[in-house]
Amino acid sequence: MTGIDLVPLVDEGLGNSAYLVDLGDGRALVVDVSRDLRAVHAAANKRGLTVAFAADTHLHADFLSGAHQLGATVGARVLASANGGREFTHTGLSDGDEVDLGGLRLRALTTPGHTHEHLAFLLLDGEREVGVFTGGSLLVGSAARTDLVAPDRTEALARSQYASLHRLAALPGEVEVWPTHGAGSFCSAPPGAERTSTIARERASNPLLAAADEDAFVTALLGSLGSFPPYFLRLGELNRRGPALLPDIAGIAALDGEATHRHVDDGAVLIDVRPLARFAAGHIPGSLSIPLRPVFATWLGWLAPADRPIIIVRDTEQDLTEIVWQAAKIGYDNLIGELAGGVDAWSAAGLELTRTNLVGPDQVDGVRVLDIRQTPEFVSGHVPGAVHIELGDIAARAEDLPHEPTVVMCGHGERAMGAASLLEQAGHRDVSVLAGGPDDWVHATGRSLDTGR
Repeated sequence: MTGIDLVPLVDEGLGNSAYLVDLGDGRALVVDVSRDLRAVHAAANKRGLTVAFAADTHLHADFLSGAHQLGATVGARVLASANGGREFTHTGLSDGDEVDLGGLRLRALTTPGHTHEHLAFLLLDGEREVGVFTGGSLLVGSAARTDLVAPDRTEALARSQYASLHRLAALPGEVEVWPTHGAGSFCSAPPGAERTSTIARERASNPLLAAADEDAFVTALLGSLGSFPPYFLRLGELNRRGPALLPDIAGIAALDGEATHRHVDDGAVLIDVRPLARFAAGHIPGSLSIPLRPVFATWLGWLAPADRPIIIVRDTEQDLTEIVWQAAKIGYDNLIGELAGGVDAWSAAGLELTRTNLVGPDQVDGVRVLDIRQTPEFVSGHVPGAVHIELGDIAARAEDLPHEPTVVMCGHGERAMGAASLLEQAGHRDVSVLAGGPDDWVHATGRSLDTGR
C-alpha cells in the first residue's frame, strides 16, 4: 500500500481510468479526466474536496479532456506537456519539472511514444517515489499504440515508446503503475481485470519489456495494432485547442414527430439507443441502432457522423442525461434533440415502422453469415464459412455486398443489430440478426468453431 488516498475512476465503456488524489488539505489532484466530469465531482464532493490540479498525460485521442473545463469553472491549475501546443491556460511542463501539490510533489517525465508530447507524472511523498501516472506509455501487460499521430510517424514513435517503457521500468520496483488505458481501450491494452500494477510486476510479466531489443519491440507493438474509431483522428486536435465548455446539466430538446421528420429530410440522423429486441420489433426506417450500454460512446463515434445533426430515439426508462454525456465526452455536440414519446409516438402518428428479424443459433445453416466482430475476435473462433467484415467497415462496403439472405452476428447481438441497420440503410432487405454469438451457436449445434488451424 502506498499510503496515498488515490481513487481510480474507471470508464468501463472506453476502457480507461482517471484518478483522483486526496492531497490531505481539502484539495485534490485529478489525472486524465474526461469531459464527462460527473464521477470526478461525485468523488470530490464525497470527500469534501476541491479539485485544485488537473493533469493530462497526453493529447487524448479517445475522449475529450475535462482539464480545460475544470480550469475554467473551478479554477484548477492545468498541468500538461510544454510540447503539446495547447491553446488554453495551463502550466507547460518539461522533463524533470516538479509541481508542489502541498506536501506531495508531481514530477514530469517525458515519455513520448503514444503521442509525441507524452508525459508520465511521478508522484513523490517527500523523497519517496510512490507511483507513476503512465497514461499511454507503460500499461498493464502492454503499451499504448503509436499510430494515432500520423502514419509516417508510427514507427518512429514506436521506437520512442521502447525508450519510454525502459525509462519507466528503471524506477524502483515498489512504485505503483497507474495507467490511463486499460482493458477495452482501443488505444491498445490486452484483456484482463487488472488496471493498475507495479514496476516490479511489469518488469516480470510485461511481454513488451521482455522484447530482445528495440527492433523486436517495434515488431511486437506494431503487429498488435488493430482498427480504431475514426474520431480518434479528430480529438487530439480538439484537446489541443481546448474542448468547448459545457453547462453542468446536459439536455436536449424534445421534438415531435413532424419536427423530427423535417430534420431527417434536412439531413439529420436518427440514432436508436433502445435494446436490440426493441429495435428489431419496430423502428423508424433508416435509423441507426446503437444500444445504450457502457460502450455506447465508442460505437457512436465509430458509426455516426460528427458533422450532421443527430436525433435520439429511446425508451422512456433510458437515461437521457447518460446519452448526452456519453456523446459529449467524444465530442459529439451535434445532438439536437430526441423524438418525444419515442417509437410509440411515431407509430401513433401513423408514421411508418419497419422490423428486423431476430434468429436463433439453430437458424443459420444454409444462410450467408456475416460476422462483424473485431479481427482478433473472429480469428479466435467463428462459424465455418462466415464472411468477416468489421462493424466499423460495414457502411463503406454495404453497397458492394450481395443482396441475399444474410444473418449478421457478433458476440451477443448488439453490434450485429448496428450492422443490420447500416445494411438496411444501403437497401438490403433480407437481413436477420443472430440473437447470441459463437458460443450459442456451438451449444445449439454441437459443432466446432473455425479457428483457421
